[in-house]
Amino acid sequence: MLKFDAPADAVLSAYFRTHRALGQHDRGFVAESVFGVLRHKRTLDYLARTADPRRLLLAWAARFEGFSMRQLETVLRPGDAEWIAGLRSTATDTLPAAVLAELPNWAFERLEQQIGIEETLVLGRSLQQPAPLDLRVNTLKADRESARRALGENGIEATPTPYSPIGLRLSGKPAVNRDSVFLRGEVEVQDEGSQLIGYLVAPRRRELVVDFCAGAGGKSLMLGAAMSSQGRLYAFDVAPARLARLRQRLKRSGLSNVHPHLLASEHDQKVKRLAGKIDRVLVDAPCSGFGTLRRNPDLKWRQSPDSVAEMRLKQASILRAAATLVKPGGRLIYATCSVLREENEDIVDGFMAEHPEFTGVSCGDILRQQGIEANVGERMRLWPHVHGTDAFFGAVLERAMGPLREGPRAQISL
Repeated sequence: MLKFDAPADAVLSAYFRTHRALGQHDRGFVAESVFGVLRHKRTLDYLARTADPRRLLLAWAARFEGFSMRQLETVLRPGDAEWIAGLRSTATDTLPAAVLAELPNWAFERLEQQIGIEETLVLGRSLQQPAPLDLRVNTLKADRESARRALGENGIEATPTPYSPIGLRLSGKPAVNRDSVFLRGEVEVQDEGSQLIGYLVAPRRRELVVDFCAGAGGKSLMLGAAMSSQGRLYAFDVAPARLARLRQRLKRSGLSNVHPHLLASEHDQKVKRLAGKIDRVLVDAPCSGFGTLRRNPDLKWRQSPDSVAEMRLKQASILRAAATLVKPGGRLIYATCSVLREENEDIVDGFMAEHPEFTGVSCGDILRQQGIEANVGERMRLWPHVHGTDAFFGAVLERAMGPLREGPRAQISL
C-alpha cells in the first residue's frame, strides 16, 4: 500500500484474494491495521523516522492502539522496545500542526488559509476517524421504517440518519451486501452527504435528467427512484468499468428510467444531441477526494498540488460542457467530495463569470422545501466534524428563461 500506486482498498482486496486461508477475524485485523497506518502516517513518519512498514505497524499499535510491550513481545526485535518507549514519550502537543492534522504540508497550508488553523485541526482530527456505514433506502421498493425493521430481523442494527429522510446508519460494519434486504434492492450503500447532493437536484417525475459523471451510479439510482422511475435519466461516464458496476446495481434497483451511456469525453456527440433539452444536470465532478479521507486515507498521499491543478482544468471543462445541456429555466448542480476551495467555489465562480445566464439558487432553501434542516446556506458545505458526513460541496445554478427553443422531450435517440 505504501507505494501509493493503486487505491488502498483495491490493494487490500487483491491481498485477500491471494490469501484465502485468512479467517474473518484475521482479515478484520489486517484491514484495521493497514488503514490505521494510512490514517496516521504523518504522525508515524514524524515519530518513527523510518519508511520500514514493519516498524510503522509497530508504531501504530503502540502509539494509537495502546498495545502493551507484553502484547508485542513475540514480534519485537533487538532495539524495538527502547525505540517504542521513545515513541510513547513524545508529547502530542509538541507535534507540528500539520502532523497533528495528519495532512501533507501543502494541503494543510491551503486549508489554513481557507478556514483558519483551529478549524483545520478540528477537520483533520475528524478525518482521522473511520466513517460510519450509511445506507439509502430505495423508495421504489421500501420505506425507511420497513427497511430498518427488516435489517433488524436479520441482526443488523440501523438508525435513521439525522438529515436524509431516506438514510439509515448502521452500527458497526456488517456485511450488508450479503443481506437479503440489500440483495432485494431495498437499500444501497451511500453516505448521507451524497444523499443530500441528490436532494439538491430535486428531480420531478417525467423530467429529463442527466447525471454527467455517474461513476458507479449511486446518485443516478437515487435520482431515478426520486422520479418514481418515470421520465428519463441519462447516466454518463467515460469509464466502462464504472458503468458496468452501475448496470449491475440497476438490475437490483427495479428502475426502468435510468439509461447508462459511455462517453468518449465531455464533448462527445451524445452530449451535443441533448443541448438545451435537459431539466436537471448533475455534475458530480472528479476531484481530489479529500472529503472522503475517513474512508480513503491513502488519497492524501496520492494527490499533490500538480494533480489538483490538473483536476481543476478538468472540472472547469466538464462544467462548461454539461451546462450546454440545460434548458432555459433548468438547473445545473455542481458537486464534489473535496474540501479545497479551488475545486469548489473557485470553479463555480469562474463559470458564472463566463455565463451570466446562470444564477445561484440557495441550497438551504432547496433542502428546507423538502423538509431537511441541514444548516447550509447559498452553497452547501458538509463537514464530518459538523454534520457527521463525508465532506461535500454543492452549488445549484439556474439558467434564465430565454429564446432558446426546447427540443422534443419524449424520445431522444443517443
